[in-house]
Parts: sequence; C-alpha cells; structure tokens
Amino acid sequence: MTEATGASRRALLIGAGGATIGGAMLGIGASPAQATPVGGRPGPSRTPSLRPTYHFSVPDNWKNDPQRPIYVNGQYLYYYLYNADYLTGGSGTAWRLATTRDHVAFRDRGVALPKNTNANGDLWSGSLVVDTLGTAGYGKGAVVALVTQAPDGKQAQYLWYSTDGGQSFTSGGAAPVLPNPGVSDFRDPKVIWDAPRKRWLLINAEGHRLGFYASPNLKSWSYVGDFERSDIGVLECPDLFQMTAQDGSSHWVLAASANGKGRGLPATYAYWVGSFDGTRFTPDVAEPQWLDWGFDFYGAVTYPHHDRAGREDPRLRRAIGWANFWDYPHNTPTSFTDGYNGDDMIVRELRLRGGKGGYYLASQPPAALRDYVTRTHRLGDIALSGTKDLAVASSAYELTCELTWASGVAPNAGFELCRAPGGGRHVAVGAYVPAPYAYINRRPTMNPTGGESQTPFDASARQLALRILVDRTSVELFVGDGRYVHSHRVFPLPGDDRIRLYAYDGGATFRNLTIREIRLR
Repeated sequence: MTEATGASRRALLIGAGGATIGGAMLGIGASPAQATPVGGRPGPSRTPSLRPTYHFSVPDNWKNDPQRPIYVNGQYLYYYLYNADYLTGGSGTAWRLATTRDHVAFRDRGVALPKNTNANGDLWSGSLVVDTLGTAGYGKGAVVALVTQAPDGKQAQYLWYSTDGGQSFTSGGAAPVLPNPGVSDFRDPKVIWDAPRKRWLLINAEGHRLGFYASPNLKSWSYVGDFERSDIGVLECPDLFQMTAQDGSSHWVLAASANGKGRGLPATYAYWVGSFDGTRFTPDVAEPQWLDWGFDFYGAVTYPHHDRAGREDPRLRRAIGWANFWDYPHNTPTSFTDGYNGDDMIVRELRLRGGKGGYYLASQPPAALRDYVTRTHRLGDIALSGTKDLAVASSAYELTCELTWASGVAPNAGFELCRAPGGGRHVAVGAYVPAPYAYINRRPTMNPTGGESQTPFDASARQLALRILVDRTSVELFVGDGRYVHSHRVFPLPGDDRIRLYAYDGGATFRNLTIREIRLR
C-alpha cells in the first residue's frame, strides 16, 4: 500500500521521524542509532522502554502493513512489511515473519522474503495462500505469495513461492502475473480460493476501484468484475471473505482500508456485508461500516480461525491492524527509546451478527489474552458523583465494567487512563450520555496528533458495557458487543500509570469494575 494522499511511499518509509515527540518527551540529544536496543531489549537507563508489554511490535527499525496470516502445521504465519534500514535513513520493505499459536504471543522468525533480491525492487503488500492442490505447479501444499512490486514506479503483481512451509521464498519469474494496465494505483492483491467456482480469486486495489480477477493456477489471471467507491479516498489492502452469522445465515464481506476523513468518518477498515456471485459484489447497504473508529488501525487484514483438526471455522475470523497512520508515520518516541517504529493493535476475534440496520462484524480481544493475566483487581460496584482515584497503578492492563445511570440523568462518565501522578496528563475514555456517544479523547496526553473519536450508543437502556485495553503506547475501547471499537496510539510519559474515575452531571455507577494486569511470560 502507499500513502493515501499521494506522497511518495519510498519517501515515507525513509527513517525520517520521531524527533518532535521523541525529543519533547524525553529531552534526549542522542540520535536514534545511539539509543537503539537490539531485539527488543530495554534501551539505556536514561531512556525507559516504551515498547508495548503485550501488543505485537517489530524487533527493530520499521514495520507497517500486516499481511494476512496463514495456517501451516498447527501455527499461524504472520508476515509484515519491514525496513531494516529505517534508522539509518534507508528505504524499501521486505517481508518479515513471526509465528503464533494463540494470537497473543508471537515468535520472531526473521526476514522470509528479502527486499531488492531481483530487478523488480522491494516488496509491498500482497497475500499468501497454501496451494493445497498444487495448482501453481510447485507441489501440493506449497505456499504461494502474490506481491506488489513497482519497478520503475509501475505497480504490478508478482508471484513468489515457498516449498519449505513459508520460511523462505523463490521468485516465480521476473514478469508480473498481473501486469499494470496503465494506471497509477494497482496494488495489494488479496487472493482467496473461490470454492463454489473451484478457482482462485484475486481482489486488487485500483484507486477508487477494487478489481476482481480469476485464475485456475495463480499465474494466469482474467478480469471478471469490480466494485467502485469514490467517496472514501483511495482504496487499499482489500479483503473478501464468506462468513456464517450467529443466526446461521451465510454472507459475503468486502472490505478495504479507506479514508473517510473528508466525510467525518474514520480512516481505517471499511466493510460491506452483502452477496457475491463470482463477478459482482452487491452490498446490503450502500454506506460502509467501519471495523474501527479510532485513528490508528490501518492496513488491517482478517484471517480464518482453524479448529484442532485444521479445518476453517466460518463463524469466527480474526483481524490485525497496524497501529499507525500515514498522516504521521514517523511521529513516535520509540525510535529514540527502543530503536524501532512499528506496533500492531491487539488481534481481534470477529463474529458476524444481525442487528439494527443489518449484519455487522462484532470485535473482541482474543480469548487467550486472559492466559497472560498476572494480577486481578476486582473492585466491585462503585457509585460516584465527581471523581475517584484508584489505588491501582499499571501501564499494561485490561479494564472492564458496565456503566449505569439513573433515570432522568445524563452524565458524562468514564476514566482518566495513563494519568500522570500529579494529574493533568491522561487519556479520557468514557460515555457522554446527553449526545449520546462513547469516546476516547487523547488530547490531554502526548500523541501523534490530537483528536477525539466518538461512536453512538443506545442510552435508553441506561447501561453500557466497556472493555478497555491499555498498553504503553496504545488505548483500545470495545463498546458493548464490539460493533464499535476505538484504537488510538498514545505516548504517556514513563510513570503515567494512574487511573481516575469520573462521573459528572448526575453521577453513575461503575458495576463489576475489574482490572487485569497483563504481561507476556
């Protein structure tokens, strides 16, 4: 993918940034190279680590787009775009690999597909499939990747293949398998097996259009249809999958990373639920829904759940998104404190549900997250009018509760998280009942750029379930059943780990308030 407003992708991937926030926060004069740790070890004692405690982060330098994980030999292979030359000012991305079995703890496996190994240059986004039937001619079970490369600035799709389970790859040829027809945006191929028609299907990002292409062998592709949308920016990182809803009905979901800021909408993962006949996708509702309403969930991909026998479960998918955005890709202090720039938001479990306005994707954190809880604070029910400071201090935790309020009142209630010991700096997360909307306001703490995200809820029930994930550089809010999620990158100072409750204009009760501290072992 590239930056949506047209700036050079290679310029953006050069190690240019972090100076403004890094210097302001930490007051350090050392260059990133002087402060660089190796393999995630803490930085110098004068620059405390800001690396997330339980979110995925690149070991060093730079990461951006996730690539859809695949399931091989009992584990998930997660590739992502990686620039080993970021801190020294170099550009271009390779595909680095990490593996996971529970979608929380990842093990780094190094670079699987290096950049600039042929005349076509570095590697952009794409997707991988396990060619179970050996349709491409590399053997049954070969891992095949369709990848965007851009020799001479011309984007096209190239084939790479692996016969060692996705650990390393060989070029399938210098020529593209899907050549550029003469357009500026032609990238991010997403390949799926179209079982009803027994063929491969490729969804390609082409500016304001998603192109559909079919192939019997992953090498020769024919155009079969498209989907156009011109009011949410350049479409990138497309997605298409079939899913079974909780009521047992089956639906197709088409999605892309998009930018709706011009319409007061997010710039995250836009999706439509509808039907697909092999050439045409027909949405149930024309307006897209959004998997995230925060500011930092871009380039997201989804992938299927597999049971213990390795079979896909059509009722459950997962999603992982890059915790950054192209408006401010370099604006992070971790380049100084830890020698890297690149985190992901938590992996989500996705389920398709029916509700008001049709079907939607409901998100929740991964079930395995509870396996990494180190301490639980069960604070019970707290009725409050005003503020209350908790005795709990932590920089990595999950907070859950149900906000309730009495009939006839409309409070503003929530939490000051990542709060400075003396007050002032914090991230406000809560519910403003008069509107009504749930929100995250990151303006009161260090952040890439100011702002507040808001999503509606039904205030007539006089209750709202909140589930909040806090880590050293992120706050994520799951509202209700997870139809609405807010993901934000934040940079609280070391020691900004306090929690304050607030309930103004009539008061509220924080029912079953529980805080679970989390650390990967």
